[in-house]
Amino acid sequence: MGAEGFSILILGAGKATRFKSEYPKLLHPLAGRLMGEYVLRAATAAGAERLYMIIGHQAEAMRRAFAREGLEFIEQKEQLGTGHALIVARPELERCPTGVVVALVGDAPLLRPETLSALVATHCKERAACTILTMRPDNPTGYGRIVRVGGKRVRAIVEEKVASAAQKRISEVNTGILCFSRQHLLAHLGELSRENAQKEYLLTDLVEIFNRHRLKVAAYEAPGGEAWGINDRVQLAEVEKTLRLHKATTLMKDGVTIADPATTYIDEDVVIGPDTVIEPGVSLRGQTRIGSGCHVGPYSTITDSTLADGVTVRQSCVITKSEVGAGVAIGPFAHLRLGAVIEPEARIGNFVEIKKSTIGRGAKAQHLTYLGDATVGAHTNIGAGTITCNYDGEKKNPTTIEDEVFIGSGNMLVAPVHIGRGAYTAAGSTITKDVPPESLAIGRSHQVNKESWARERKKR
Repeated sequence: MGAEGFSILILGAGKATRFKSEYPKLLHPLAGRLMGEYVLRAATAAGAERLYMIIGHQAEAMRRAFAREGLEFIEQKEQLGTGHALIVARPELERCPTGVVVALVGDAPLLRPETLSALVATHCKERAACTILTMRPDNPTGYGRIVRVGGKRVRAIVEEKVASAAQKRISEVNTGILCFSRQHLLAHLGELSRENAQKEYLLTDLVEIFNRHRLKVAAYEAPGGEAWGINDRVQLAEVEKTLRLHKATTLMKDGVTIADPATTYIDEDVVIGPDTVIEPGVSLRGQTRIGSGCHVGPYSTITDSTLADGVTVRQSCVITKSEVGAGVAIGPFAHLRLGAVIEPEARIGNFVEIKKSTIGRGAKAQHLTYLGDATVGAHTNIGAGTITCNYDGEKKNPTTIEDEVFIGSGNMLVAPVHIGRGAYTAAGSTITKDVPPESLAIGRSHQVNKESWARERKKR
């Protein structure tokens, strides 16, 4: 059997009933990925020759979320149980070239590829019709118990509500993941019945069917708690905590300092270089990449962004879909978003917002500034309180500031506008026209002092 390879059928058609959600369980986010993404990656890494996913509730959303080369979707329009999923998949299973098929629940994100491979290897070694992946939780309440014959072959899976007192003391339980001989599965799949308390076709009923036909049912025990399924949002939070702690531990072993892993949220696909320090309360999301020797201050959130080596992000910054060059300092309380590009050695200070703009090498915007749809040249200084007025009510307009420009404090740069190399703008100016290189632009009204005005006002 082993030489024929194996296929994996992921069960993902059900509604998230205990989640009390309109979305399928597999579409719920978990540590930076959709829940279903974990089993898909594990199945692929385990070496499955064919990969199928049973979908039903919100089928089109499931297709959009998980579509990839090598994955075939099978729609279960009416959800009548886990066994019904395989009945619906029968035409594909009949064409499947592998001798072994694994029915894999979609809500077991901690499951490793190595465990799937070991399950299949055990199944082939035992020459079984079915091999059940089992586990031994600290509290088996609520799980179907594995009843063995002489400590080896599995005689039955007994659900708790019908289990005897002796059976309830069994610590080994069913995970819902079963490995089948495709030949035996197809031969006896039609014997499944809805004549049970759930009024559903139950995959686990095949254990009793195989035993009735004197076919061997074996078991392989999963290490630790990796076969845990997620049934509600409480368990979702527990598994997320486990995943995040594992991610933090891996990073720390690779040379990253994480001051407090319990209060740091790092998604599964985030990459961080050695000698970087992550302070408490930091959230690193999506496809974020952080270089070596960086320092990310407390309570900052960085999403789908790239930080080069030696970047300092001070307290409470938000960086989204942006690129930050080597040696840049940002914050505190800065906001970079929607394609901001900060070139090496630039300085972005407190309460500065950068949107869809490029800030040149060594440029500075240190205080209370908004730069949107702008290009700022190298070694330019942006004074405190400067705003690029980029929106005219209909469209966004660009501001171009060349190298070595000095923008005075409190400037309004009304786009579209171009400021030439080495130019100056006076503090408090509203700049509405292009400024030639090495010029001084003054765009403010003439000051008038009315002497004694305040004293006369008080008399009145």
